[in-house]
Amino acid sequence: QVQLVESGGGLVQAGESLRLSCAATGRFFSTYTMGWFRQAPGKEREFVASISSSGTYSYYTDSVKGRFTISRDNAKNTGYLQMNSLKPEDTAVYVCATTRGPSTSLRALKADYWGQGTQVTVSS
Repeated sequence: QVQLVESGGGLVQAGESLRLSCAATGRFFSTYTMGWFRQAPGKEREFVASISSSGTYSYYTDSVKGRFTISRDNAKNTGYLQMNSLKPEDTAVYVCATTRGPSTSLRALKADYWGQGTQVTVSS
């Protein structure tokens, strides 16, 4: 069983940055692919980024490429999402998730474990 707890959300102005954290419990975090998702009011959940268990491979949705960076520290059982040059359209609840499978599972919005989410609001 894995529990995921996100933190780091908040209210920022356009152009500013935030760093989200995803703290995991359990012994096998380092073997799981991890990803970040977001859901804006009235919209479906959207894949944002994923990172392989070792941290070697990462994927991003087109709208965040060059602005967001996903990373992980397996020694700390924690994943991160560095968000720079934030835009009002980035406003959403950001959720982390993990899967025993490949990143293609996360890109298909399939995960074994989900966090509760943290709110990110970007004002113009």
